[in-house]
Amino acid sequence: MEHLLSALVQNVPGVLSHISGMLASRGYNISSLAVGETEDSSLSRMTIVVKGDAAILEQVRKQLEKIVTVVSVDDISAKDYVERDLALIRVKADTKARIRVRELVDIFRAKIVDVAPHSVIVEICGKERKIEAFIDLMRDFEILDVVRTGQIALARGNEIE
Repeated sequence: MEHLLSALVQNVPGVLSHISGMLASRGYNISSLAVGETEDSSLSRMTIVVKGDAAILEQVRKQLEKIVTVVSVDDISAKDYVERDLALIRVKADTKARIRVRELVDIFRAKIVDVAPHSVIVEICGKERKIEAFIDLMRDFEILDVVRTGQIALARGNEIE
């Protein structure tokens, strides 16, 4: 089972490498890891996706809570939450192919953010399944590059601790 953990951490050098190193050294596989500064510049929020059962989740959580720079850890996959993933995809597209790419971009509510003579870059945001479905369709045009943020998520509504 996949679990989404949200960790509030001190925004200091080395926190990301410390956390990812600790998880790797204990054999936990991180499916996705996204980190960014919060509204408070002294704190960052890490969204960590790990696969495993309840026992593995509990161990990961306990290990994270032992780290001095970790302020809090929350399993948001157990709550109602909003998640997003962002991808930039460069596909081969001559003038003729751009018409079909544009149709798919419109259907998926994506955006063409760059046009070159023989390629386009598409930005798409949404749930992981939506991104995967779009990438599968873009394979018909020869994908040249893909970059993704990984999942980010926040608990919905009044889920305040």
